[in-house]
Amino acid sequence: MDENRIPPVSRRRLLTGGALTVGGALAGAGVAAAVGPGGTAGTADRTEQRRQSIAYGEQTVPFHGRHQAGIATPAQAHAAFLGFDLATDTDRAALGRMMRLLTDDAARLTQGEPALADTEPELAALPARLTVTFGFGPGLFKAAGLDALRPASLEPLPRFTIDRLQDRWSGGDLLIQICADDPLTVAHAQRMLTKDARSFARLRWTQRGFRRSRGIEDDGVTQRNLMGQLDGTANPSPGGDVFTDAVWTDDGPPWLRGGGTTLVLRRIRIELETWDAADTSAKEFTVGRRLRTGAPLTGTAEKDTPDFDAKDGLGFPVISEFAHIRRAHVNDDRRRIFRRPYNYDEAPAADGRTETGLLFAAFQRDIGEQFLPIQRSLAEADLLNAWTTPIGSAVFAVPPGCATNGWIGETLLG
Repeated sequence: MDENRIPPVSRRRLLTGGALTVGGALAGAGVAAAVGPGGTAGTADRTEQRRQSIAYGEQTVPFHGRHQAGIATPAQAHAAFLGFDLATDTDRAALGRMMRLLTDDAARLTQGEPALADTEPELAALPARLTVTFGFGPGLFKAAGLDALRPASLEPLPRFTIDRLQDRWSGGDLLIQICADDPLTVAHAQRMLTKDARSFARLRWTQRGFRRSRGIEDDGVTQRNLMGQLDGTANPSPGGDVFTDAVWTDDGPPWLRGGGTTLVLRRIRIELETWDAADTSAKEFTVGRRLRTGAPLTGTAEKDTPDFDAKDGLGFPVISEFAHIRRAHVNDDRRRIFRRPYNYDEAPAADGRTETGLLFAAFQRDIGEQFLPIQRSLAEADLLNAWTTPIGSAVFAVPPGCATNGWIGETLLG
């Protein structure tokens, strides 16, 4: 019998011990055909285009390992962040069944295989660097009766004076972050995972984001947000000692140590109409960097270290004390955060106001020691606050990865 046609109930029972529904997914990317001088694509061009397209579409990111993928992984072009509220009867045992099922889905999908009982298995063939990352919100620990094992600073962020938070973009007991270089891949994986979570949780919010398409720029280049800024210049480099010390949790509950981390997701609306009205000098003064190159106002290249002591001819700081990069700066590498942001651009509101902004995803070993001090500094006196408004906020503990015979969350729920 074809493995992918086995009835869902029996396959589900094998995995969870219950009679529930199952899902899974993925899909292919394409690149526009190269056109030659005569207006048609030559054979060599078509061959190269097909080779590159297949290479991008078939690329996979390992699912199993000490850390979950989708954190240190170079950011893909498309993302969907899904926040769930647990059903009232979802206890620790049910959470274990849910995470076994979702882990199995994610492990298959990220490797280009259909999830169990996937009704569209063809869409799983091209994973396009798909990653699926799970996070646990404060409410999950309460539901599991494990509140004593919740990281101390894993609680809703305090409301800052700049916040205009909306419930429809905030909170959540469970996070599923889905990233890939193809939007069809993301959409199908989202559908399959949501179907399999449905018996345990209700979808609270979906936030979709994008970056430049794969191949538009070299991998590893700092990408721009919709304000034109290079976003993430000061990030610690994945794989380095600074990244390890700043991102992977090495204190607190034992289940999270070594392989886990924490995530703060902030939805930040950008007032592009008024930002467009500012001239380049005003924008650069606000940010503290040159928009064209990303260099600090005291340097010439993006990665130059800002000189916060430098003064201009009148004795004023070259980088204002209220400039964004000064307010966000930390001197201790262990207090740095790792930004993995995505842009969003939704349909305008009824009054014509644009709904555009940034899904600011920040990973750090401890929210209280790292994210909160930076956010307090920004909320107090960041010039950029005139054009940006946080409208959503959620926090999650991101469990370690798992071995091939394990499942995400096993260190907490097992």
